[in-house]
Amino acid sequence: MNNNLTSPDGSAASRFAFGTMQFGGRADARQSREMFDACVEAGINHFDTAHLYTDGAAETLLGTMIGERRDALIIATKAAYEPPASHDALFASVDTSRQRLGIDTLDVLYLHRFDPDTPLEESMAALAELKDLGRIRYAGLSNFAAWQVVHAQHIAARHDLPISVIQPMYNLVKRQAEVEILPMAQALGIDVAPYSPLGGGLLTGKYGRGEDGRLKQDPRYAARYADTALYDAAIELQKIARESGHHPATLAVAWVAAHEAAPMPIISARDIDQLAPSLAAMQMQLPPDLLVQLNALVPPPPPATDRSEEVE
Repeated sequence: MNNNLTSPDGSAASRFAFGTMQFGGRADARQSREMFDACVEAGINHFDTAHLYTDGAAETLLGTMIGERRDALIIATKAAYEPPASHDALFASVDTSRQRLGIDTLDVLYLHRFDPDTPLEESMAALAELKDLGRIRYAGLSNFAAWQVVHAQHIAARHDLPISVIQPMYNLVKRQAEVEILPMAQALGIDVAPYSPLGGGLLTGKYGRGEDGRLKQDPRYAARYADTALYDAAIELQKIARESGHHPATLAVAWVAAHEAAPMPIISARDIDQLAPSLAAMQMQLPPDLLVQLNALVPPPPPATDRSEEVE
């Protein structure tokens, strides 16, 4: 169960979150609104965006949809993808995000990634000050290694600031988070909202059908998923999906949600039709035999120790 995030009216965070990375980009205003409404209807109250998404259009579009639902929603955004994660940069980013979203308080502010050139003391002190001023409710960390999260939490505690949520990458073919990040979050009571449960679309099978997408358009994603073994795993997932009678995206998202750390996968899409299989995963409980099949698609990452005789 989730431990930390609630909406302003006290509602618990939904089992899934929705990511607005494509709002104002591949998803126009109408498509974005349709997806937002479908998510709300499905019971999602947790919406994730970022200062840099589509040059600010994602935050602005999401802001037009919040309306009277404000107190029932958890609105999360991110700052400092480009350094520095300094006091002044974080304050400026938060002010811009609040203006775009049309809200006084951001429910969650993530540091978008680790900034090795800005002292964490400065970043954590800024987040604590933002919380004290009522401009944010929760502090989160995105794309941080486990040791970086623990280090940040240690510093933040001196400012009476908990790290409430982290946002790592996690999916069927990118399982590194299982080694230290997810166990760390469980042990420390930190919520987990993983992104890319579909591996940039790889796990939907669309690239095998010759369709376009992020892995072809974005050099970062192309490099991230360059290993041909990942594409082989995606082909095997299609076979499992056909045999089980489920969409491969439904299986992929349900697999992420099934981890014992109870992560809240961040689903996303460019239109409501593309979103539907991911939404369907909210109602799916993977049977043990199907979970075994999915686990076997890609070997789990090696443990975080060389003392292999001690590994179960």
